[in-house]
Amino acid sequence: MNHRDEALETIQREMTAFARRARAAAAHLHPELSLVSYTLLSHLETRQGMRATDLAAHYLLDKSTISRQIGALERSGLIERRTAEDDHRVHVLHLTAGGKQALDEATEVRRAAYRERLGDWDEADLDRFAGYLVRYNGADGN
Repeated sequence: MNHRDEALETIQREMTAFARRARAAAAHLHPELSLVSYTLLSHLETRQGMRATDLAAHYLLDKSTISRQIGALERSGLIERRTAEDDHRVHVLHLTAGGKQALDEATEVRRAAYRERLGDWDEADLDRFAGYLVRYNGADGN
């Protein structure tokens, strides 16, 4: 195995560990809000609302999967459907006041956990790590 392949193997292994840790930590950080729910709420907040089909396309999920997630968030009172202003046939998902509050609470708990975990990193390392994550996540165009 050449150096590049070894590095790619390490990246794959560490990204898998990162994903496992993120899923496990999510349940402890905010028990009422799963990692998937947090991600969807965060995206809806950033986009200031979005159609379910666009949300599914963004996360490369099929319609039935996103429908189940959205249904659970609606039943929990975290999101609501509103008629689009420009086309009354279209429904746009938005956070409710309760959804915004739950997202804000979870975000602060997560931010504190990252502060603790990365507390001994200097600013240059944090900037590089943040830049690499942005670059990696932007590579697929989403």
